Amino acid sequence: MAAEDRLRTYRGKRGFERTREPSGQGPRGGGGEPHFVVQIHDASRMHFDFRLQVDDVLKSWSIPKGPSTDPGDKRMAVPTEDHPLEYEDFEGVIPKGEYGGGTVIVWDNGTYEPLSHDRRGRPVDFAESLERGHATFRLHGSKLRGEYALTRFRGEQSEQEAWLLVRKGAARSAGHGTPDPRRARSVRTGRTLAQVAADGEE
Repeated sequence: MAAEDRLRTYRGKRGFERTREPSGQGPRGGGGEPHFVVQIHDASRMHFDFRLQVDDVLKSWSIPKGPSTDPGDKRMAVPTEDHPLEYEDFEGVIPKGEYGGGTVIVWDNGTYEPLSHDRRGRPVDFAESLERGHATFRLHGSKLRGEYALTRFRGEQSEQEAWLLVRKGAARSAGHGTPDPRRARSVRTGRTLAQVAADGEE
């Protein structure tokens, strides 16, 4: 499926004459390792947005409690619409009344290394592994580093698809692997959510 088709839902939810979120219309260079970004989004509910570059879009999940560096934490991750690659650089204020209205900071970013393989140990295309419902990868970020896994499941009382994001490795007994979103700072500008909101950027 072309990026144009994958971004139809994203574009349909936004009025780009009112929000400075990227429309995904401009060219974007490829090559190199795929990127990831974690944004903190102070919208109607505070949450973290976890995005992985897959081909020419950012596959996206909303993580209410945020990703954790502690393997003992299993984080619920609810899939959202694909975002354009340019969104990895977005930081600012989405105007009130717009979809996702609120403040966004780039908490972490970097590249990732796909690690998915089949039962015989043969590499599996990363997009295919996501389709199958289980993908492993190694993050190379400023704050998140190491191996993680995304696994799809469906709750007994919900028809909504959900995933778990888990840091791989031995669990620690007293992990503090998730930041306080109110105190967290942007990896791009060093600002907090409050500082970005005060600057009034859109």
